[in-house]
Amino acid sequence: MNDFLPSATSNLNDSLVANPHISEYLRSLVPDWPEWLMEIERRAKQEEVPIIRKEAQGLLRFLLTMRNPEAILEIGTAVGFSASLMEYFTGFTVPLTTIEKVPARIEAANHLFGSRPELSGITLLTGDAAEVLDILAAEGRTFDFVFLDAAKAQYPVYLEKLRALLRDGAMLIADNVLQEGSVAESKFTVCRRDRTIHMRMREFVKVLFEDPSFVSTMIPVGDGMTASVYHRV
Repeated sequence: MNDFLPSATSNLNDSLVANPHISEYLRSLVPDWPEWLMEIERRAKQEEVPIIRKEAQGLLRFLLTMRNPEAILEIGTAVGFSASLMEYFTGFTVPLTTIEKVPARIEAANHLFGSRPELSGITLLTGDAAEVLDILAAEGRTFDFVFLDAAKAQYPVYLEKLRALLRDGAMLIADNVLQEGSVAESKFTVCRRDRTIHMRMREFVKVLFEDPSFVSTMIPVGDGMTASVYHRV
């Protein structure tokens, strides 16, 4: 049985860095992870499952080390690679809550988390992320590190719901914000079927950079990432 849900639109080796030699050099600077993690990454690439790209993995490790979080939230589990990677980066000592709604990916992630005792600190919540975020807020849950890598058209919705879950000083990391560079272009240059995602991603980025509650930067690694620090105002 196939553990992964394929995506025909993802090229996991793409980079926004135009010079391929620079791209390869940047990837070469990211160290190898344990073999079991690298095997998950290899299988995901073979099945064209969109997972965090190599350069972005190195950046995520740096940010987690810098923040030293006490509670991590991930929106968009996929097959569990990034959640496992974050647990590895934090020494398997930080509780991590991750959200996924696609049944095939839930099955794959549950299989992974159940097969590795060191991943016992991961809690997988299933269902629509917006609804799950409301439940977490009602429970009074808060987090000091959030990794957002889910349905791109829903980023503005997730952002509003996350405000109740972010601790003062929390770090919010969002992946794939440049959408292969199309976010920097006019909506009229984007295929009609992609315009909703294009407009909503631009809305998400606009809020992050204009809202005084966030101090944000955009980093052109992989498919683009934003890193924001949240302060209650």
